[in-house]
Amino acid sequence: MRPDRPEPATAADRIRPWAVLIALPATLAMAALGSGAFGGQQVQASSSGALSADATPLAPASPAFSIWSLIYLGLGVYAVWQALPKQHRDPRQGRIGWLAVASLVLNAAWILCAQAGLLPLTVVVIVLLLAVLAAIFELLQRSRADSLLEALLVDGTFGLYLGWVSVATVANIAAWLADAGLRPAAFALPAVGVLALVAAVGVAIAIRGRGTIAPSLAMLWGLSWIGVGRLLDEPQSLAVGVAAAVACALIGAATVIARLRRSRGVR
Repeated sequence: MRPDRPEPATAADRIRPWAVLIALPATLAMAALGSGAFGGQQVQASSSGALSADATPLAPASPAFSIWSLIYLGLGVYAVWQALPKQHRDPRQGRIGWLAVASLVLNAAWILCAQAGLLPLTVVVIVLLLAVLAAIFELLQRSRADSLLEALLVDGTFGLYLGWVSVATVANIAAWLADAGLRPAAFALPAVGVLALVAAVGVAIAIRGRGTIAPSLAMLWGLSWIGVGRLLDEPQSLAVGVAAAVACALIGAATVIARLRRSRGVR
């Protein structure tokens, strides 16, 4: 059990769950728009193809984006769960609630910017989204979930969200550079350095989260598809493919070690 004692529900506590519930459908509608469900173009085809799977050395292969289905499912269940009366006075939910709203709004804003071809603005939005998700992750580390359900819905969902956006951010920046005229061959080698940075971020998340699995799984998913894309699709790059595999190995090892240390500490 958490040491936090629920305080009497304030007006903000009562408004916050509804703000999440209102923001979620808007985000899902934008996601459907970005998938081409309403007849428009898919995000990957927007911005003259700069966001496609073969546009840059850091673009994940197309199957990587299926992780959004799991993230959106988690966000949907979380939105309903956090609106239950019991959660209104939960200090843990209170700390992250408005940040969760911000993440949903930024998610929708990113899709709108991408569809409009505003690639420089997508970079600004996704960096803000990453900062919001990092703040949520940090706040969640300060107290433990009260139940397995909460751990899955809150820590698990936002962990996957953070891990994927960590990888998507570098892919987004690479897409912006490509759209600005930088040819793939020009930053194939720098891409290896970027993947080293992503690996360092993944290791830091694993250590701070004491081996929490969700962020690492999402990062491994994204990085592995970058590797597959560079080995099997254009622009091909053995160096980037190997760097992605090494990054996966480092993040995976750091997660396992941190989790083992946490288990020993609990005993």
